[in-house]
Amino acid sequence: MPGSPGRTGEKGSHVEIRIGIANTGRELSFETNEPAAAVKKSIASALDTGATHVAFTDTKGNSYIVPTVGLAYIELGTEESRRVGFVA
Repeated sequence: MPGSPGRTGEKGSHVEIRIGIANTGRELSFETNEPAAAVKKSIASALDTGATHVAFTDTKGNSYIVPTVGLAYIELGTEESRRVGFVA
């Protein structure tokens, strides 16, 4: 329900995720519609329980499965609402 307490994200908001992978010069970067708190909780849970991988879904519906053993870092951007309209 819109405006209700406990609601963590707005419709149309997104979070940028950047994942550094050990022993590679590239990083995985994408945006997700999941609230930042939910993404952070799922990553922390996977690392705390010793899970072999962590999974993400981007704004286009693509799925990413990343092995936890290869993680160098994970950077979460702030939640931002998508802007609609023209910028002068």
